[in-house]
Amino acid sequence: MNTLNKTLALIALASSSAAFAGTDFDTLDVDGSGAISQSEAAVDAKLMSQFTELDTDQNGELSKEEFSKA
Repeated sequence: MNTLNKTLALIALASSSAAFAGTDFDTLDVDGSGAISQSEAAVDAKLMSQFTELDTDQNGELSKEEFSKA
C-alpha cells in the first residue's frame, strides 16, 4: 500500500503544473525520506539529465547537499 501511495503522489506531482515551476528539494522529496530518488526526480527533466553527475556518492538518490549543486 505504501508503494501505491508513493506512486499516486508522484503521478499527482508530475501532472501538476507546479512541479515544473521551480522545483525545490522538499517538493521533489515526495516520500519525505530526506533524499530524492530517481523516480522522484523523474518529474524534472533537467534534474534527471544531471542526476548521475549530482549523485556524487553513487547511492541512487540525491541528498540535500547534492541537490543544492544542481
